[in-house]
Amino acid sequence: MGLIDPQGTRYEVTGHGLPVVLVHGLGLHHAMWQWVTPALARDYRVISYDLIGHGDSYRKAADLTMADLVAQLAHLIDHLGLTRVGVIGFSLGGLIAEAFALAHPTRTAALGVLHSAYNRSDEERAAIRTRVQLARTAGPAATIGPALQRWFTADFAARSPETLEQVRTWVTANDPASFAAAYHVLAEADAELVSAIGAIRCPTLVMTGGEDFGNSPEMAQKAAAKVPGADCVILPGLRHMALAEDPDAVLRALLPFLTRTYT
Repeated sequence: MGLIDPQGTRYEVTGHGLPVVLVHGLGLHHAMWQWVTPALARDYRVISYDLIGHGDSYRKAADLTMADLVAQLAHLIDHLGLTRVGVIGFSLGGLIAEAFALAHPTRTAALGVLHSAYNRSDEERAAIRTRVQLARTAGPAATIGPALQRWFTADFAARSPETLEQVRTWVTANDPASFAAAYHVLAEADAELVSAIGAIRCPTLVMTGGEDFGNSPEMAQKAAAKVPGADCVILPGLRHMALAEDPDAVLRALLPFLTRTYT
């Protein structure tokens, strides 16, 4: 079960140094960071946790909001007695990280936004809303097959089927109501952040895969252009789950960014 804070958030802490909080994506949990945590923990105190309704954290499905997810992160940081942290978020976690940086600017020392949407088109939003409705009616298992095709390259899927099976297991284990509620937040939150992220003032890295079609290079470039001074990194030939498919490529950008900006 790991550690549980008083609010009911399940979390883990590893390593020593300046604190870096890792925020996972929809349908996953803290273990999705396993491919990069050892390298980060050599220099940082790495905190990973399960979002509301995911893994072993508490549930709040019916009316889950981005404000709830930001409050969960702030509560965990308070529980750990931390004043400033680096925040690295993946997909939905990247949107949460942006919203946290806006709500708590003095507490956000550095920001990493990995494979997250920005200002979806009407067509893109309609497509994800359709998947939200599918999740509501048929549960996470109905969404995972197409998701794995979007998340991994065909070559990696053929070479490492066990990784895809691990991700499938994580997603399908979710409580259906909680999964659908979080999916709704994912579908709508980027629209709320389009203009707002221009107020972020901490060092920021925006990263995505060259073949991450739902969280495209164009989105990453536009988001980075909106945040003053932000860096943008596109990982060629990689899709949504670059963290699993090629963690070294992610770390080659993430570690120097933290070393340079987070002191």
